[in-house]
Amino acid sequence: MTKQLPFRQRIRKALVILAFLSFPITMNYLSPYVIIDGAMNGIVNGSLVMFGLMFISSLFLGRAWCGWVCPGGGMQEMVEPINNKPVNPKKVDWIKWLIWVPWISLIVWMAISAGGYKTIDLLYHTQGGISVAGTPDRPIFIAYIIYYCVVSLFVGLAIFAGRRAGCHTICWMAPFMMIGRWIRNRFGWASLRLVADASTCSDCKLCTKNCPMSLDVNAMVQVEKMEHAECILCGTCVDNCSSNAIRYSFSVGK
Repeated sequence: MTKQLPFRQRIRKALVILAFLSFPITMNYLSPYVIIDGAMNGIVNGSLVMFGLMFISSLFLGRAWCGWVCPGGGMQEMVEPINNKPVNPKKVDWIKWLIWVPWISLIVWMAISAGGYKTIDLLYHTQGGISVAGTPDRPIFIAYIIYYCVVSLFVGLAIFAGRRAGCHTICWMAPFMMIGRWIRNRFGWASLRLVADASTCSDCKLCTKNCPMSLDVNAMVQVEKMEHAECILCGTCVDNCSSNAIRYSFSVGK
């Protein structure tokens, strides 16, 4: 008989899947292209605001967005039964930075060339707030082509490369939160994090086996240092630890 997921993980899975199902509405609020186009025209848009909010949230909640409400995460977790193989983060994590740095540089250059941001349009490139409804300058079929390309990219990577491969390689949202988390760690204020007690660990390694980000959680527990840039605070390790060696905490890190 298939074992039921812990209750908190059922809630989390439901949230990321609902986020994916809402992606036809929210796509252009999370779009790397819309933020470039907005910068080129001096328009503060929904995508720019969302990325700013992700950064601010990461100062206190780390990468909880990625683990709990990210539509890209939902896409990938839905196909875990097809390929649940862990990826090797050390080999691929650099790829997203190779994408992100030129992208951010282009946004800054476009905004400066436009003379800065002059207007605010949070529904930019949407029709009544819906991303794939089409706009006067973009037919609806183009919007759907973009939608399915993005979905195919994340889903395809997860199917062929393993667990949340898109998070490790192509995600343009994660670096905002990773930078926010780095700033939090430098200043050392209280925030959401995981803490561990190695003395209660049974060394079953289920935390490592089940981690959706393919991290060696067991090794982190043994040294009682749970901070990792790729941790998405999903709590899978917390909820699958029968020894209660890992827990959530809103505190200052070591």
